[in-house]
Amino acid sequence: MSDSDGRPRPALKLPGANALGTLLGSPKAQLGFAIVMVFVLAAVFAAALAPGDPKKYVGRPNQPPSAQFLLGTNPQGKDVFRQLVWGSRLSLLIGFGSAVLMTLIAVVVGMVAGFYRGVVDDALNFVMNLFLVIPGLPLLVLLSAYLKPGTATIIFALAITGWAFNGRIIRAQTMSLREKDFVAAAVVSGEPGLSIIFVHILPNMVNIIVGGFIGAVTYGIMASTGLAFLGLANTADVTWGTNLFWAQNGGALMIGAWWAFMPSGLAVALVAFGLALINYGMDEITNPRLIAERNILRVLWKARLPLMRATPVVPHEH
Repeated sequence: MSDSDGRPRPALKLPGANALGTLLGSPKAQLGFAIVMVFVLAAVFAAALAPGDPKKYVGRPNQPPSAQFLLGTNPQGKDVFRQLVWGSRLSLLIGFGSAVLMTLIAVVVGMVAGFYRGVVDDALNFVMNLFLVIPGLPLLVLLSAYLKPGTATIIFALAITGWAFNGRIIRAQTMSLREKDFVAAAVVSGEPGLSIIFVHILPNMVNIIVGGFIGAVTYGIMASTGLAFLGLANTADVTWGTNLFWAQNGGALMIGAWWAFMPSGLAVALVAFGLALINYGMDEITNPRLIAERNILRVLWKARLPLMRATPVVPHEH
């Protein structure tokens, strides 16, 4: 493209694309994406990777890994590999579904509380403090025990007990951005409050919201696994948590049948590890201190100066 005088017009650089490129350029984020995508693809193509009914009895209980059963059988005589692959579907669905609901509640409540002052902020801040003070695990167990077992119930219970922490962070950031000049200009121009919140302030909080969402996914997967292990989820479903429940219920740990419980436990740990690596990559493009360090290292590398932790001092001749 060129201007009317024929000179080439400089290319438009999108900050979001630059941030995404920096994130994908981080070795930690690349490894994290690779780990998470392995389980996502396994969940999507579960029927091709492990065909058959994961609830079906296939052979003698507690058989060790073999050519016939790659990860052996559990105490109920079911194929552990098939249950691992199919269990990733519901486990990831609960994790990402609860994270979406948690993030939505945290964004709406946190931003409204941070922007409006007075009674609105006091009331919403009281609700956030209330959910932060109430122990999350007992409330989660209580909701799961008295509500109808099912995927929707687990997602609802996780969202209700896990949104307040991110909501408080978003509220604090909104209160800081509310004092900026661009918000004051929007207020003076007569824009409605909700328009200012979701049109002007929200785009400046994407990094914080995405970081909170990643943490919420980790919380959702691990908490739902814990609930299923305690028998507070629908044990007829095939998830990583119910796999651990049936392994424990059948005494797999006591008889040394490690293959019955280790694959599902390792899957939860690997997904949490991958999400943590992605979060570290996000931190590298949003943390001002890390950005400054990366820019300094880039300058030193271009100038072919030795890397050092201390501030370099150039001697002056007298």
